[in-house]
Amino acid sequence: MLSDEKRFKRIGEVSKITGLAPSVLRFWEKEFEELSPIKRKGQRLYSDKDLKLILLIKELLYERGFTIEGARRYLRGETVEGNPKRSRLIREIKGELEALLEVLSE
Repeated sequence: MLSDEKRFKRIGEVSKITGLAPSVLRFWEKEFEELSPIKRKGQRLYSDKDLKLILLIKELLYERGFTIEGARRYLRGETVEGNPKRSRLIREIKGELEALLEVLSE
């Protein structure tokens, strides 16, 4: 069985994997409540779930041009415009209808 030290990654490892400075990772902890590494013996320990979230936040901010507030809303399931989950549902339904139309037109 793996010890906690092996199941979790320290901030230095996460920094290397993501290409983000440790200071950015610590800042994001304050900005995104979903990101909450375990703090043990003065070390931050990140789970795989935390790592995936960090990579998503990085994509939203650096590649897709979201603001921090926009990324927060996205993570809460809201659109950038602030409409609750309804917009996501509408996009899903639209995609399903377009796929159905494509099948019916064959």
